[in-house]
Amino acid sequence: MPAKHADWTRLLKAYVKMGSDGITRFDYGRLAASEKDRAALDAYIARFAAMDLSAKTDANFATWANLYNAVTVRYIVERYPVKSIKDGYFTGGPWKDVKVDAGGQLVSLDDIEHKILRKTWGTPQVHYSINCASYSCPNLPPRAWEAATLDKDLAAAARAYISQARGVTVTSKGLVLSSIYDWFQADFGGSKDAVIAHLLKYAEPELAEKIRANPKIVRYRYDWSLNDAAKLKKG
Repeated sequence: MPAKHADWTRLLKAYVKMGSDGITRFDYGRLAASEKDRAALDAYIARFAAMDLSAKTDANFATWANLYNAVTVRYIVERYPVKSIKDGYFTGGPWKDVKVDAGGQLVSLDDIEHKILRKTWGTPQVHYSINCASYSCPNLPPRAWEAATLDKDLAAAARAYISQARGVTVTSKGLVLSSIYDWFQADFGGSKDAVIAHLLKYAEPELAEKIRANPKIVRYRYDWSLNDAAKLKKG
């Protein structure tokens, strides 16, 4: 029977906050202070330790993506307050060090992203499904991924990211894109032209028109600052 993610959805609804800019932040501080909800998060993550997650199904995609996001949230909460998920790392980040028992094996966040999601499903939608606790990462959704609505929800996530300046910014010289489209160009078709085609597939009409008018990519950027809801309270 496919895994259901109501427990993760409950936590997301309680702690994910949508800003007026359309970007979600997570209330890590409040979760850190809730012993009950931290235990619920641990219980949700532990549920998948021995579950068979090897098949290439929408249910397993949803499970791996939800698990990645839940483990990332737990990693931040355990160290909160921090300014970035990369705090404490001179280069790189914690993705190879943060591990969890899932699918009958011990896997790192790096394994989930690259050896499981990217390798098994081979779709650019992977990059809209996982959240690295950073401002420039696609939104952590306010509800869990579920197999029944996966395609629709991933398409909506792609549209949302591409419509925001952190995904695509149009300048007089050309396009400034999220570094995701540089780091993982192979997943978006393997060329800059293919990346542009991907953007046009999800861009709203007004943005698509601007992209077509000057489809030159001039640079990439990424902001690793923590997607912390505490910043909304100060704003």
